Amino acid sequence: MTDADRALLTELRRLLLHLHKTLIDWQRMDYERSHGRLQTTQLLTVIFEDPEFAWLRSMSGLIVRIDETLDVRTPQDDSRAEAGTGPLVAQARKLVAPAPGSPYAQRYHAAIQELPDVVLAHHDLVTLLKLQRPAANA
Repeated sequence: MTDADRALLTELRRLLLHLHKTLIDWQRMDYERSHGRLQTTQLLTVIFEDPEFAWLRSMSGLIVRIDETLDVRTPQDDSRAEAGTGPLVAQARKLVAPAPGSPYAQRYHAAIQELPDVVLAHHDLVTLLKLQRPAANA
């Protein structure tokens, strides 16, 4: 993996983590209105198992795949990591411009309407992705 690829994935990861945390906090508030207050220790279980958090799992999975790609250390694994950079960026683009009507798109757009922090995090992510391919409709 080149230094530029590593820098890109590191920044992409940072921006996705910020957006992800903001969305989880928002979904948690919504969840707690219906189900009562969650203890911090219960939150992880709910995130992984409850259908109300299912829409966030594609973003969670992307962050994990970026972590795995950045963790590659051996030269023979390097080609695997480099090949993974393009699909990771493409998946990030799909997350910021989701297919209309999907459960993810519905919740993501609702969050953008309700939370200025999501708008700002979305903007930062889109800006990074446009720098990688200026002609993209990210």
